[in-house]
Amino acid sequence: MRRRSSGSSEDGDFSPVEAPHVNSLSSLPALDLRPAAAPSQSPTKLDRRRSADKRSTPARSRRSSSVNWKPSDSRDGPIENTASPAHSTSSPPLLPANGGQAKEMEKAPESRLHGRRPRLRSPWGITLTTLVASILGIGCLFAVLHSSVTRQLDPKGCRMSYMRPSYARLDDFDTEHTRFASKYSLYLYREQGVDHGTKVKGVPILFIPGNAGSYKQVRPIAAEAANYFHDVLQHDENTAKSGIRSLDFFTVDFNEDITAFHGQTLLDQAEYLNEVIRYILSLYLDPRVSDRDPDLPDPTSVIILGHSMGGIVARTMLIMPNYQSNSINTIVTMSAPHARPPVSFDGQIVKIYQDINDYWRHAYSQQWANNNPLWHVTLVSIAGGGLDTVVPSDYASVESLVPDTHGFTAFTSTVPNVWTSMDHQAILWCDQFRKVVARAIYDVVDVNRATQTKPRAERMRVFKRWFLTGMETVAEKMVPIKDPTTLLTLEDNSNSIIAQGERLVLRNLGMTSAARAHLLPIPPPGSPGQKQFTLLTDQMLDRPGENGKIEVLFCSVFPLQSGQAGTVFASQIDLSSDAAGSTRLACKNAASDVIALPASTESTRFPFYTEHEQEVLPFSYLQYALDEISDHQFVAIVEKVTQPSHGFVVAEFSDHSQSHRTRNISLRRLLSFGTKLRLPATRPMMFEIKVPSMQSSLLAYDLEVSRQSCGDKKELFAPLVRQYLTEPYESKFFVNARDVMVSLHGVAPYVPPPLTRRSAGDGLTFQFWTDPTCDSSIDVQLSVDFMGSLGKLYMRYRTVFAAFPLLVVALVLRKQFRIYDTTGVFVSFSESLDSCLKQSIPLMLASLTLLSVSTGNPAPAGNASFWHWRNSTSTVIDFNQNDLLIGTQDPFFWFLIPLIGLICVGVCMILNYVTLVLTYALGAAFGLFSFRTGWVKNDDRRRTGPTPGFLSSSPRRRMATTAILLFLVSTFIPYQFAYLVACLVQLTTTVRAQRLASELRSTANSNFYNYVHSLLILMLWILPINMPTLVVWVHNLAVQWFTPFSSHHNVLSIMPFIVLVETLTTGKMIPRVNSRFRHFTSVLLFGISVYAAVYGVSYAYMLHYLVNLVIAWLVVVHATSESWALAGFNSLYLAKGNSIDRKRGKEP
Repeated sequence: MRRRSSGSSEDGDFSPVEAPHVNSLSSLPALDLRPAAAPSQSPTKLDRRRSADKRSTPARSRRSSSVNWKPSDSRDGPIENTASPAHSTSSPPLLPANGGQAKEMEKAPESRLHGRRPRLRSPWGITLTTLVASILGIGCLFAVLHSSVTRQLDPKGCRMSYMRPSYARLDDFDTEHTRFASKYSLYLYREQGVDHGTKVKGVPILFIPGNAGSYKQVRPIAAEAANYFHDVLQHDENTAKSGIRSLDFFTVDFNEDITAFHGQTLLDQAEYLNEVIRYILSLYLDPRVSDRDPDLPDPTSVIILGHSMGGIVARTMLIMPNYQSNSINTIVTMSAPHARPPVSFDGQIVKIYQDINDYWRHAYSQQWANNNPLWHVTLVSIAGGGLDTVVPSDYASVESLVPDTHGFTAFTSTVPNVWTSMDHQAILWCDQFRKVVARAIYDVVDVNRATQTKPRAERMRVFKRWFLTGMETVAEKMVPIKDPTTLLTLEDNSNSIIAQGERLVLRNLGMTSAARAHLLPIPPPGSPGQKQFTLLTDQMLDRPGENGKIEVLFCSVFPLQSGQAGTVFASQIDLSSDAAGSTRLACKNAASDVIALPASTESTRFPFYTEHEQEVLPFSYLQYALDEISDHQFVAIVEKVTQPSHGFVVAEFSDHSQSHRTRNISLRRLLSFGTKLRLPATRPMMFEIKVPSMQSSLLAYDLEVSRQSCGDKKELFAPLVRQYLTEPYESKFFVNARDVMVSLHGVAPYVPPPLTRRSAGDGLTFQFWTDPTCDSSIDVQLSVDFMGSLGKLYMRYRTVFAAFPLLVVALVLRKQFRIYDTTGVFVSFSESLDSCLKQSIPLMLASLTLLSVSTGNPAPAGNASFWHWRNSTSTVIDFNQNDLLIGTQDPFFWFLIPLIGLICVGVCMILNYVTLVLTYALGAAFGLFSFRTGWVKNDDRRRTGPTPGFLSSSPRRRMATTAILLFLVSTFIPYQFAYLVACLVQLTTTVRAQRLASELRSTANSNFYNYVHSLLILMLWILPINMPTLVVWVHNLAVQWFTPFSSHHNVLSIMPFIVLVETLTTGKMIPRVNSRFRHFTSVLLFGISVYAAVYGVSYAYMLHYLVNLVIAWLVVVHATSESWALAGFNSLYLAKGNSIDRKRGKEP
């Protein structure tokens, strides 16, 4: 007779489980003289012959259960006994129980019983639905990974740096100063051949290494600073007057501590560094170790230079109890994840991030400076860009923490004369970048002040000048605020004045035998259109007094009498040849406002040059709005060279309406059709196109620029393209632009919104510098790179695989329990996944997608949404609004949820089969070394039973092992170590269960194997969340730091895992639950699946506690299999066949 279960009535996507083929005899229920309400069954004589020592006590077998939980089938009984569940409607009516039937069953031939062995589904089996879904998921994952390493890659342009380092350890900073002196140490850097002695004499700077970083990482920047002062600054007379001195670089050896994964380690470092600063400042007060000018004020603050997590430690120092007020006022960080923690596996580090970010936001929200403890602090965050694959550069943003008056975020591709992305380590040793950092620090120091730095506003001005392009709206021009420095004397008939509205074009320099000046009249204020002045040349612009080729001046007529020029102006240029009809102009030099642009010629490929290539001088570019130069009458381009030489100059005034375009196109249309734009032939030299819809960092684009025809003339320069964002300050330059790969770090997943709301017009902007003399139009085509966009998902969503797969695993396990409680069959992981793919998983992903769309915000500028409590007019910014689901409020990306879900299905199937291969391999290896008696008949082997699959230790021994492990967790070891042990024990149990199920194919054995296998998969997905903390603990032991963690010793966080794993080592199957309590298991697992999808990425550490709650519930089910009495917990540590079972009396 074949029967099929109708499945669970609560879940319609249950795939029917095929029961074994049995005859009428085998389909009879087991003989039972008790009422039908009692779920336990009495073994037959055949059962007593094969497992006489496996019987339960009469008291326990007769006990009535008020919960009606059905105990599991014995796997040591006859393998052919597959009685139908008592509740099944397809079961035959109960026949009178008599001894004749028992004898008949006892006399049944062994061959007949063996022939009725159930056809169990192999755990290796996979349906077409699961196979297709897994292949699609794995294919999508492969496409994402392949795209991340092959498409939309930024070129590497860092040049190698060289140094001669030496480190002086400061042994006096011992345990009298800090309790961490035995773990950490302090060093003073000295460049060999440049720095002499270990006495401090300059401005203190403290370098903080990052996660697993070394104190020696300070050497590139420290060596450059020492050499620059030794070779340049100390020979400049103005250096000492302006308060510039050498830099004393201190660095800390954290023994390569892992701070990204452990919050307490981060707090320990912050506490230690505050004591370090206190000690460093005390060194400058001690004449024995200080070689500082006694007339200078004693230092009261230290400049902080932090790399990676070192930047977070620096910000944490300001909220620590031992922080010395005003001891930090300048923080420069490189590749530091300010916006959010890199991973959320540790609850304490998530809380630390919340505390420090809330503190900084609250401080800068104060109306008055006296109420802001951070008013004097400047924070500059430098990100490496697309090449940084350790920390997403989106996380380096500080726009959600500090206003632009106190800090900003810039990318290395933005920094002038750097113009390249960098990986996580290269940002420390990249030669062109370390030069910029060293010079910027020198420009902000002032030893004449106790703070050792210039005022905050001046520091921000210096940092913006060094780290930004100069074309940003926050960039300050020097020409409008400085006094005239040059007197230009011109002969009326020897110098050309360009007509109003015409363009100055010089294709070659020095074509005349004398110097000459070209004057461009500045339009008067109030001229129609928004005028701006632009100038581009491939020559360096002279400063006052220099004798180069080109000097640009902004001049006004100055009625100065002869002989008085030297008393007013620092320099003068006389081009009048002492003629009587000369004109004198008072001028300001524009060299201080020069914007460096990468040289773009037909031979250049990248905006940078490598160490094996010839140096390429950048272009010089000037850009002024009319109101910035309206106080002057002329722009004078002085051509000083008198011999013909190569070089070009293009200067013009242009209208804003002619040089700026806004392409208002929706993102959907941009994805579908792209966009095309033609730059007219009469365009200005610089043309700008803004696309407001291009804000997301999840999309990559292709930009095609057509060639222009110049006829017989040669292009002055090849097309140069700049893409830029206003927040954060990210610019990328493309020289000799033809095919441009466009990627950006704009609105990114899980990144908090900025302090100032983005306007609807913000977006990616393209600037085109093209030769305007060709009189030829240029076609520009912009399209979405779909394959390249897949690669952008890797860095933004790689942490999703620590949480989102639990949605699949929890739903699969939920389905397994529902089928088991209904039919008595615990199906395999793959079979349950197949059932979930038919309804549960699609419904869950659809619900999450609807949730994402309904709570989304199509306009990044506002907060309007579907939900009525999301007030779009509220001035309060919700900095946690991107913590949920896929981390973005843009409903356009709704498809990411099903895409990630599909990938997770494939990943879960991979883990399932990897686990199967591992357990089968270990089982085979165990079988090779196990002893088996040969020449035994199959009937005899079946009659005597196999070698016991679970030879459990004594209950007292298991209880003692559990107690010792829990004691160690509460005192010394973190619970993550105990979790790793539990995973290994569970793996062993799964291997033993697999061997037993393979040798004795029965429903009971298969149930137990599928049960422990699924629990192992669940535990393996939680293991990555616990491993980082365990690695930190092992690292502390390696450096001989034996102080226990102040956290991670909660016994309740691991006790359910230990108890359940120990219970499963006895081979006990979880009992079926036929009462309403079976819904509690479903609710718990369903809750885990929802939490993993909604909050899993931002609060992954909570997944361990939620799974721990499920495990605790399973322990309760195991312990109270027959009664809710506390005595039921005693059965957890009692193996089958123990002495208690043997003391029972005869069965009735």
